[in-house]
Parts: sequence; structure tokens; C-alpha cells
Amino acid sequence: MSAEQRPPFLDLPPIHHAQGVMQLPGSKSISIRMLLLAALAEGKTVLTGVLDSDDTRVMRGALEACGVRIEAQTGKRVEAQLIVHGAGRFPKTEADIFLGNSGLSARTLVAVLAFMGGRYRLSGVPRMHERPIADLVDALLPVGAKISYEKQQGFPPLKIEPGQPKLEQAIRVRGDASSQFLTGLLQAAPLLTAKQDLVIEVEGELISKPYIDLTLALMQRFGVKVQTGVTAAGSPRYVVTAGARYVSPGAMAVEGDASSASYFLALGALTGGPIRVQGMGRTSLQGDVRFAEALSMMGASITQGDAWTEAISPGAVSTNATGFRLKAIDADFNHIPDAAMTLAVLALFADGSSTLRNIGSWRVKETDRIAAMATELRKLGADVYAGADFLRVTPPEGGIAALKSATIDTYDDHRMAMCFSLVTCAGIPIRINDPACVAKTFPTYFDELARLTQPVVQSTKTVSANKTVPVIAIDGPTASGKGTVAQRIAAALGFHYLDSGALYRLAALAAKNRNIRLNQPNEIAAVARNLEVEFQDGRIFLDGDDVTDLIRAEWVGNAASTIAVFPELRAALVQRQHAFRHAPGLVADGRDMGTVIFPDASLKVFLTATAEARAQRRHKQLIEKGISANIDILLRDLQERDARDASRSSAPLIPAEDAVKIETSNLGVDEVVNKILDLARKKM
Repeated sequence: MSAEQRPPFLDLPPIHHAQGVMQLPGSKSISIRMLLLAALAEGKTVLTGVLDSDDTRVMRGALEACGVRIEAQTGKRVEAQLIVHGAGRFPKTEADIFLGNSGLSARTLVAVLAFMGGRYRLSGVPRMHERPIADLVDALLPVGAKISYEKQQGFPPLKIEPGQPKLEQAIRVRGDASSQFLTGLLQAAPLLTAKQDLVIEVEGELISKPYIDLTLALMQRFGVKVQTGVTAAGSPRYVVTAGARYVSPGAMAVEGDASSASYFLALGALTGGPIRVQGMGRTSLQGDVRFAEALSMMGASITQGDAWTEAISPGAVSTNATGFRLKAIDADFNHIPDAAMTLAVLALFADGSSTLRNIGSWRVKETDRIAAMATELRKLGADVYAGADFLRVTPPEGGIAALKSATIDTYDDHRMAMCFSLVTCAGIPIRINDPACVAKTFPTYFDELARLTQPVVQSTKTVSANKTVPVIAIDGPTASGKGTVAQRIAAALGFHYLDSGALYRLAALAAKNRNIRLNQPNEIAAVARNLEVEFQDGRIFLDGDDVTDLIRAEWVGNAASTIAVFPELRAALVQRQHAFRHAPGLVADGRDMGTVIFPDASLKVFLTATAEARAQRRHKQLIEKGISANIDILLRDLQERDARDASRSSAPLIPAEDAVKIETSNLGVDEVVNKILDLARKKM
């Protein structure tokens, strides 16, 4: 999604209670490491549970640019998989690689590409070009790498040319800036050990050591065991023996992301809970699993299984977030720097000043997180002192009740957006600027947050599962252009899209597949309540079959119009349509979106056009698809459908009282889209 398309802000309502179970997305750290190791391994590796986010797409795109073949397998009955065809070395020896703002992808690829024997250029977004990489380059140059800076010394973009390995000496790398530099060197080591051992020595303190332990564990699963020890100065030392090579383990599953778990465990600690996260427990490979220990130090009740963790508020059962206070802490968080950001926000709920120490790596992340965190915490009324590598947070006098609502800037940093959403647990609303930045690691974060904090819908008369999420309702008769326009609006704003007509068409198709006649409303409603439907990558699946094109057939549209008059069917589909209302917003098109389904929509539009104009549009669409059509028959069908839709007793096709009417007979799609976008900017 381009910067112009990203929604500018998201208003989050106060949260008073949350509970439930959520399945964690795959670990970003593991996903990126596994993709690279599978590409370097001999043989085919089947990866399941790989996180689908901006950062993992960056790594996948980089590997494919280097000639690595990666196949995606998805389907209703098959867990999403990536099949990586490894060959030991990359097939392409020249590539221009874009790395976005994925620091882990950049720092691991540089070391690998340095000895791949090719010519590569690595670049990213402007922030990536501000993230230092000199410590890694300085470690590689003495052992024969040929790397140069295109612009500013010490920062990307980088140019890599074929080097000549010289392993007479150990590779030495600083450990106090980022553990990712060491991870890159370790993962690249087998490329250099054909004839002799490779030694890597860390200079100074090694930060984020659990991430190195994770790297070593994954390398071992791909057949490379690294010997560990210490230097004479007491710093870590690693040896990769001669002849080491990666071999595919066949299949591997990515465990749930422990950093992402921190937000939901904190949610349970602040709002009563219980909140259980699936996919991360006491057997997790990730260092951030230790966030649960810090949460326990603050007074939360934590229980764990091998692959799940659960959090409950101090004292257990409060349903009001302002009814207790957490314990202030003073601790070293070198081992969990990412998850520690969540603790900085939790400090607002503590009974005194909390100090997070040894977090200097925050300075070189997606933004200067120490400075950014201090700025945003002060907006809420906290007293914050930011040191070179620590942060001290003191809640305002008066505690939780004295916290102030604020607009939070996110600095294009996904973790800023996610951790500050927890401030709503103080019973105050918060505005999050640029909420779409969470796509870097957790695209559905706000959807999950809403699901765990909203009461279960008890009746089909409920207006919406989450009234705080903005909706643009676009209604109109068949072939008025509402579907095309609605999709364009959703794409421009970065909103979700609901084609309500597709649900009625699917119900009609499902009824036919089950030999149910169109005059049996109760049977059709029963089918609709249990539709096995999946919307995936622009395709629509019914009972596991791709019906994207089939449901657009004229006979399906006519059947849908026939059954849409049944109150039983409309009631069955109300709740299903409400479920599409997710942050950051929804654009819904249909015939009763603004009158029945989303009467509280932020903007209601009613598109219309003459029957003749609509018949001509439909005729053109069908001819372009190679489908023969008679314009006179199409016109008659449209007129009959209009009459049915306008005269039905349940939710007739009429404009909402507050809808903006747009006549589209003589307007192009771009003109209609621009009109609605102008209205949206004024109303939302």
C-alpha cells in the first residue's frame, strides 16, 4: 500500500474488559531466518506458518530476485505453505534488491551476498538508509569482502562485488549495537568453510543474546552445529567447522511471534482477562517469551503450557481497567528489547517510577525508539527521562485516572502503534496516526484487538460488532457501478471491502448445489448461515471451489435477486456482514448497507443510473469477457430486478435519508470515485 493510500489515523475507543483466545501470527524473526536458511540449504524445504507481512515479503522478494524459487500453496483445506527450492548458492549473480525497512533482512543478506560471488545492490526506504551497518561491513572487509557505500559512509545503499575470502584470522564484530550483525555472519559462515574452520569473535558486550541462541538453534535444524565458547576477554566466540553445509530438514513450522504476544498478554493484565495466546509457550525458541516473566514481576498472573501463555489482571477478576495498579519495575531488558516497548506503556499503569535499562538498541530500530517513546508518553501526562540506553517512566500524579487522551504519532514504526493502543485500557480514547504501519509484522493487529475487546453479538438486530470502525456504505441498483467504485474507494483508503451482493449470490449458488428450490426461504436461510466461504487474494471460494467467475453469471444474479426478498435470508446474513467491519475501516456495497446493515455508517452514498445506461454497461462487460448477450433481454432483466428490489417487504432498495445521491449515467468511474473520496475526507 502506498503512502497516499494508507489511512491517516484510527480512533480507538476506551477498553474496559477483554478476554478470549487468539492464535499468534508466525514469528517474524523465525520466518526471515528460515526463509534464508532454506534458500541456502540443499533440497526442498516446506515451511508452514510463515508470517505474511511487509518484512517477510521483503526477504522473500530479495531471495526471488537472486533466483531462488519459492512456491506458495494455499487453500481452504491446506495450511498455507511456502516451498523453498534451495541449491546451496543463489542462481543469479546480479540483482538490485529492495529491502524496505527490514533491518533483519538487510543485515543477514549483506553477509551472505558478500561471499556469493556476484554483484548486488541493496537499498531500502529512507529510514533504512539512516540505520547504521558499518559494524557489519567493517567485520567483513578484513576477510575479503568487497562492499562499498553508494552515499553516506556507514549506511545503505550498499554495493557488493565478488570478494576473495581470507580466513587466516577470526572475524571480529561488535556486539553492543545489534545482534543482527552477528546473526548475519553466523548464517553466512557455511559459505566460507569449504576448506577450513571459521571463527567469529564478539568484541564487547553482546546485546539481545536470546536472538543469537535462536539463530544457532535454527542453523542446527538445517544441519550446521556451531561450537560456542568465550574469548580471552570473556566475550562470546563461535566456530563453524570446515565442510559445514546446510541441508533441508524437509519441513518446518514457524512458531507464533513472541513479540506480538506481548500486546495481548499485556491486554489481559490490564483488563481482567483471561487472554490466552496460542503458538508461544515455555518451549518457545524466542527470547521474547521472557516478556511473561516481566509481566509477572509487575503483578500479573501468568500461566503457561508448552505452546500457549495466558495472562490475568493482578488479583484476577477486575472488569474495570482502572480498578488496580501494576507494580513498578527497574530491570535490564537487553534480552527482550522489542517486547520491552510494551513494558514502557505498561509503566503508565504502575504504582511508581519504572526504569527500563540496557535498551540502547532502540536507538537504531525503525525509528529512534527511546526518543519516540519519551515524546508520546509525555503526551499522555507521564514524566519521562530518556537516557542514552535507558528510559524512566513515572505515571502522572493521580495515577491511571489522570492519564490524558492524545493523538499518538507512530513514526512508521509498527511497535509504536501496537503498544500505544494499550493506553485505551485506562478508559480513555486514543487516536493512532498511520495505523497501517502495523503491516510490517502484524497486518491484522487492530482486527484482533477489536475481536478480543468486543462483546459477542447476541442478536442479528445488533447494529455492528464495532461501531468505532468507520464505514462507507455505497448502495444502488444492479449495474449502477457500485462494486467497481467501492473497490476503488477501499483501495484508495486502505479499508476492507464488502461485496454484500456476493453473499446473496453465494447463497443462491449454494442452494442450487444442494437442490433447494428458490421458493424455500427457511432452507435457503439455513444454507446461508453455514456457508463455507473464503475470500482470498481477490478470489471467492465456496465449499473449497473457486466460484469467482461463476457467481457473476446472469442466472446467479437473477436467483440472488429472487431470494433476497426473503426476511429469513436477510436476517441470516446480517451478522455475517457485520463481521467484515474491521479496523481501519470498511467500504460496503449493496442495496441496504446504509439503511439496514450499517445505519451508523460515517458516509452513505446512493448511486443510480437509468436502466438503459446500466444495460449498456452490463452488455459491454459481458462482451469484453467473451460472453454473448442481448441488450434488450438485459434491459428487461434489469427492470424486473429493480421492481423486485424496490417492492420487497424486507429492506427494499431505497436511499438512506442521509445518503448522498450520485447519478452516474453520464459519469466515468474516476469521476464517481473522486466525488466520494472528497466526501469521505470531509466527513471522516
